[in-house]
Amino acid sequence: MIVRALLDILFPPLCHLCRAPIPGAEKLHLCPACLARAKPIGSPLCTVCGVPFATEGGIDHRCGDCIVSPPPYEGARAAYLFEGPVQELVHRFKYGHKAHLRRPLALLAAERLSSFVAESASDLIIPVPLHRSRLRERGFNQAILMGELLARRWRIPLHRATLGRVRATAPQVGLTSAQRRENIRGAFAVPSPAAVAGRRVLLLDDVFTTGSTIAECALVLRKAGAAAVHAATVARTP
Repeated sequence: MIVRALLDILFPPLCHLCRAPIPGAEKLHLCPACLARAKPIGSPLCTVCGVPFATEGGIDHRCGDCIVSPPPYEGARAAYLFEGPVQELVHRFKYGHKAHLRRPLALLAAERLSSFVAESASDLIIPVPLHRSRLRERGFNQAILMGELLARRWRIPLHRATLGRVRATAPQVGLTSAQRRENIRGAFAVPSPAAVAGRRVLLLDDVFTTGSTIAECALVLRKAGAAAVHAATVARTP
């Protein structure tokens, strides 16, 4: 401990984003200025899809979309809005091949979502899978890397291969909600339904955009016999 303290004084850790020295950074390694720009998601929000409402006050309730067309999952929550420092961390992690950034992202998710995850009473964590062609291109599945840390934090087993991506899809960026749903339809499968039958599943991904990917995964898992599906993401688009 003494040696570590001396090293922190002589060579203070740097912020993952702005590279400013941050003595006493502990595990997050984000300076106060960068962390202050992150926008956590809180009430009031939709009790199903988790979309935050624009009003300052009020209670949590179902949004109009979830009333008219209920999604195939019980609940979805994201820790932060996908903008500013959180967006930069995700982009560096996924597209800059900075795998070590899984730790601050997982810590940010754990800080905000642990109560939701506890209430979900999930039996297993399933990361949203990548198609093998995308996996070869990127070199890793970001949901699995974060899931390895969050599974230990939440003490829920991580199932890496229970849900598979059986069809390559075009990138979702730039597509409308309807196009995203059509693009992702039929892209997932559960090779062994016995692995999820009667069990409560927590889906894990990095970003919730329109929810089409989460919804398709949840639908496939429910058809395979899952008793309930919840979803947790680090961020969601504003």
